[in-house]
Amino acid sequence: MEKQEEVILLDFWASMYGMRVRIALAEKGVSYEHREEDLRNKSQLLLEMNPVHKKIPVLLHKGKPICESSIIVEYIDEIWKDKSPLFPSDTYGKARARFWADFIDKKVFQPGRTLLYTAKGEEHEAARKDLIDSLKLIEGELGDKPYFGGESFGYVDVCLIPFYTRFRAYETYGELNIEGECPKLTAWAKTCIQNKESVSNVLPESLKMLGLVQQMRKIRGVDE
Repeated sequence: MEKQEEVILLDFWASMYGMRVRIALAEKGVSYEHREEDLRNKSQLLLEMNPVHKKIPVLLHKGKPICESSIIVEYIDEIWKDKSPLFPSDTYGKARARFWADFIDKKVFQPGRTLLYTAKGEEHEAARKDLIDSLKLIEGELGDKPYFGGESFGYVDVCLIPFYTRFRAYETYGELNIEGECPKLTAWAKTCIQNKESVSNVLPESLKMLGLVQQMRKIRGVDE
């Protein structure tokens, strides 16, 4: 690969947002260099390339940084447009996809984080309810389609599927039965893993993610 076409991803293996970018790059068949970050000792490159938030993932393309996973995925779709389009072709479809990606970031990530990293109480119970309510709304958007993009794997699928790696942790610490509450959503996730190598090759095992959550709960003082 020529230097001007160099693609580098600053990432962390357990980041759901980093998983989005890895899946999108795999869908497009883009070769890239993956650089694993130590989030407790961030590299100088990461701090320089994302001086505002200082967070991963950051995609470096031709030496220029692109930050925020949903923006990175959209960038990837526009730059490498000849293979596996992720966005619908119509303007309304694109707007709707962006809406659901934003909903996922606000209404799945936030209550999920609270559920995993707070002790039981009112805040924990509110997060539990918010999370399952949000997943049900997302399941309603999926309907009977194989993918959120219809017959083809698309932008919303890329944005949501990394959260499946947290489902076991959500169930463990939220006393939830996500498959029972959202059977179509769970079936969708299994379809993605079975049919898309871009997904199965990227997503870590749920037990590995659960182990990481257990470690983080101890570090944060939630568990002894």
